[in-house]
Amino acid sequence: MAQRTHEVRDPLHVFVRYDEDEKRVIESEPFQRLRYVHQLALSFLVYPGATHRRFEHSLGVTELAGRIYDVVTRDDGKMSSTARALTPKPGDREHAYWRATLRMAALCHDMGHLPFSHAAEERLLPNGWDHERITWQIVHHPLMGAVWSSMRPKPEPDDVGKLALGPRKVEKLKLGLSFEPWEAILAEIIVGDVFGADRIDYLLRDSLHTGVAYGRFDHHRLIDTLRILPRPPQERGESANEEDNEGELTLGCERGGLESAEALLLARYFMFAQVYYHPTRLIYDKHLVDFLTAWLPEGRFSTEIDGHLQHSDNDVMTAIIASAADADAPGHDPARRIVRREHFRVVYQRRPEDTGGATKGIARAAAKEFGEELVRYGASPRRGEPPDFPVRDRDGRSVSSLSSSDVLGKLPASRDEYVFVDEPERKKAKQWIEKEREGILEALTATEDEQEEVNP
Repeated sequence: MAQRTHEVRDPLHVFVRYDEDEKRVIESEPFQRLRYVHQLALSFLVYPGATHRRFEHSLGVTELAGRIYDVVTRDDGKMSSTARALTPKPGDREHAYWRATLRMAALCHDMGHLPFSHAAEERLLPNGWDHERITWQIVHHPLMGAVWSSMRPKPEPDDVGKLALGPRKVEKLKLGLSFEPWEAILAEIIVGDVFGADRIDYLLRDSLHTGVAYGRFDHHRLIDTLRILPRPPQERGESANEEDNEGELTLGCERGGLESAEALLLARYFMFAQVYYHPTRLIYDKHLVDFLTAWLPEGRFSTEIDGHLQHSDNDVMTAIIASAADADAPGHDPARRIVRREHFRVVYQRRPEDTGGATKGIARAAAKEFGEELVRYGASPRRGEPPDFPVRDRDGRSVSSLSSSDVLGKLPASRDEYVFVDEPERKKAKQWIEKEREGILEALTATEDEQEEVNP
């Protein structure tokens, strides 16, 4: 008997459809909590439309993961023998099991997020903990165990957790589980660095809600051209016939989808530069962490699942508003800055000639001069190497994306870094930095030279 299909309106995908089993996950307490966790933390204080939540993002990731699975498991007549041997055939029980498990993992992949998502994670969890580890615990918690047990066939919690986290995170968390090649591809469909449904959805959704155009790209074309291909040869410019290449399989794309892939990666660059690491968003994150450190018991969030589920953006925001109104309340100062928009302001931004830890060194010097409580340092993450994924050329060969694209190898590597100070000190701090900058940088260089002499 076919399961009933449910549907929900979505501003990005028009409709997201799910079956009765998936409905049980959606109605579970851990998933419903995501209705009250903002996707972009306090970014709505910068972009007023950025009030969307992890709830609808997780639904969108599930929709996209199902689409990608259906595309890459369909034999288009060009699928290599190695990929064909690995991929379950549509209509088989194994195909149905992994499609269902993939979508369950997509639903669960963000359940471990703290209030305000990434903003508070690094400093407010014990060493070795992050939202992925909490997600793993939730997937294996009795709350979800009752959900899995109600399904036929029953998805294995380990399979759901592995696909939700991916091989690198499972290895980092020392969970003692290995990935079969097929499982690694399935995890890549959700959390892959290039074509993951998580990335596709958050770029498009965040762009839509912030009102910026940077995150848009032709995801329909991209998904339609995704394929399971051998990893590209190590040397740029090399290529191989797929039948002769027995290397590791991964997600790649047809040559006709390369421009869409380029657009995705450019969208990611621009969204990080213009939205995710907007300087005002960065400093609000700092104030939020300062508040939570003062407000939470022992300055940390609980890693116990029952405690985790009790916290969402709602109770934290209520506490921030209450603390802002009470000068004696824990975290009053950062709460006041958030509620009254009295946040620290940029006093210095990394200059093109700055190298190494120059901006951080200036921030440390400013903190000594004006007081550590009045100065903060913030930065966007360092960009790694450009992604190299396989592209199936029009003659059937599998080639490196870096040899096929003039764009990917030239993605900018710039990194924004800022020094923030309290507004009343801003003018004085700017003048002081301009006066002392050269001396600070010379002292930094001398220190680095001394360290090299001690540790050649």
